[in-house]
Amino acid sequence: MPKTRSKMHPDISQVMIRGGRNNFPISWLNKQGYCEYSIYLENVKGVEVQPTLDMVIGTQEHTRLEEDFKKDAEPVTFEEMLETSKTLELLSRELPVISESYGIRGYIDEVWMTPDEFVIIDDKPGSRAFPSSIHQVFGYCLAFKDTVEDDRKIIAALRERGTDNIFWSAYFDQKAEKNILSLINRVHDLILGKKDFIPTKNPRKCRSCRLKTKCDKKALPGLL
Repeated sequence: MPKTRSKMHPDISQVMIRGGRNNFPISWLNKQGYCEYSIYLENVKGVEVQPTLDMVIGTQEHTRLEEDFKKDAEPVTFEEMLETSKTLELLSRELPVISESYGIRGYIDEVWMTPDEFVIIDDKPGSRAFPSSIHQVFGYCLAFKDTVEDDRKIIAALRERGTDNIFWSAYFDQKAEKNILSLINRVHDLILGKKDFIPTKNPRKCRSCRLKTKCDKKALPGLL
């Protein structure tokens, strides 16, 4: 089959036009749940700020885990992994997924493939299951389901970064799929300009936001 042609959006960074439709990073579902106005500042307005220490540490940890995984991993195609996992348990890291149908894409931190189910794992700092984190891992589940087209059950899981602590998990059922589709459609409406980016009203989020000095919608007047 011919490769789908894609190009970057002319006005919004990180948005790709693929298969005739806008396609955004699944990580935006996390940002949207935290403060969707931050997406506007970074990707529409083009505000640039330095990454936080937590972001730097997260990138370093992902790189370390990927290098450790590659030491013992055997190179196989994704299709071969799917077939083998029908009888054996397998593990994959940094698995790329892209859905043209839903206009989302990303890299899954880790996938456990078993004869009965798939476990989609997203690593997070700390061990609290914020709604925004759940939105992101459900987005990965939806893209994975659309990519794989397999009848096995899918479980979404959040794991404390750098540990084996799975602190939250849930089946990706019809209710979860319906809810995340609604959120994805909202983000697409934001990209198309059909809806306005809404800033958070939570002062705590503003205090910890790395964009706070560039933001004109802060929840606290005079916040620096």
